[in-house]
Amino acid sequence: MIHKLWFRLSITFAVIIVVTVGTIYFFVSQRLAVEVEYYEQISAQYRSDQIPNRLRAHYLSQSLNWEGVQSVVEETASISGAHIILVAVNGTVIADSQRELSVGQYYNPDSPGSNLTMPWSTELLAKVYIISDPEADPYVAPFRRLSASINRFLLLGGAVAIVIALILTFVLSRRLSSPIGVLANAARRLGRGDLSQRVQFQGKGEVGVLAQAFNSMAADLEHAEQLRRNLVADVAHELRTPLSNIQGYLEAIRDRVMKPNAATIRSLNEETALLSRLVDELQELSLAEAGELKLIYHAEDIAKLIKQAVNSWQPHVAAKEISLSLNLPDNLPLVNIDRQRVNEVLYNLLENAVVHTHSGGTINVAATRQGDWVEISVSDTGEGIPAEDLSNIFERFYRVDRSRARATGGSGLGLTIAKRWVEAHGGEITAKSELGKGSSFSFTLPSAK
Repeated sequence: MIHKLWFRLSITFAVIIVVTVGTIYFFVSQRLAVEVEYYEQISAQYRSDQIPNRLRAHYLSQSLNWEGVQSVVEETASISGAHIILVAVNGTVIADSQRELSVGQYYNPDSPGSNLTMPWSTELLAKVYIISDPEADPYVAPFRRLSASINRFLLLGGAVAIVIALILTFVLSRRLSSPIGVLANAARRLGRGDLSQRVQFQGKGEVGVLAQAFNSMAADLEHAEQLRRNLVADVAHELRTPLSNIQGYLEAIRDRVMKPNAATIRSLNEETALLSRLVDELQELSLAEAGELKLIYHAEDIAKLIKQAVNSWQPHVAAKEISLSLNLPDNLPLVNIDRQRVNEVLYNLLENAVVHTHSGGTINVAATRQGDWVEISVSDTGEGIPAEDLSNIFERFYRVDRSRARATGGSGLGLTIAKRWVEAHGGEITAKSELGKGSSFSFTLPSAK
């Protein structure tokens, strides 16, 4: 339990609350003690001044003797809240406010008393012993009681506040940690392979952001897992067809149904070439996605490269009676590229355009300068791509043609490879299409500095 987040939060808040309340109590009590001590000093100073004055006044009123001083001592003691003992010069008691000592009794305390003299004379009249009692002091006692009351209320209020704060802290800590617990449980189930896990949390704070990030991660993992399964199925499908053809040819030759002549060998060579191309494309794609395929950059004339790629497709275009045009300005800058990889991008885009453009259609290849970039586009008037498929066309083995016919579908890796090569150059590839009207693929390449 001590490792749970809600427990740690509760302990942390509890310590903060206790320290805060304790600090407040300490400073308030210290301040009250200082104030009480201040009033005690004022009271002591008042007693040391007023009590001798009252006794002198009585001494003078009685014609320089202490007759009747007992009543004055008792009255003064009741006013000051102190125990007053008046002692003659010879050490005998003259008066005691509490009548604990008898008149004439010898009194020799450990503490020295105050000498009682007249202002105009140094002759000692008597000694006054003032024994203060803070609890009976009419000036100090209320402050002491107030201080004690405040301290008690501080302790009681602090205890109540701590209890309430601990309860609230416990509730809030559980409330705060509950979504994290849900996330942890969902993460464990996700780790066990349940990629459908999502957390339902509508908060807008950090926990809400964490929940959204978790859901996004889970969706990405689920999508990646689906792509992995699709990849395995697609690779198996792509390999099965040429392998089946090769196997069929070999079985026909073995059973003497076909002769191993030049035509048969040429068909077998075409199937093995198809297999080799598929394996090479998969290997290049995996290296590109892992960031392990190195590009060799040179400043190249992109217009010249585009013309060479277009010229290689002229026989195919002529065979399908398609019009292929170029729109290349004269001021195109050199681009910093790996010539072989960009040539593959152009080949794949042109192949895609030729395959999906019907007889009598047109294909246009254009290039324009966009700041420090050169944008190349390949547009056609082919069959177009449905809107629901447009966002997936750069996925591996994805075909708009669900029949997966080899005549119209290829290996399903061309656009994926084109996307990886463009992104490896720091550029971006995009596609626009309208069903029945054609498609346009554009990508950017950095100009040479």
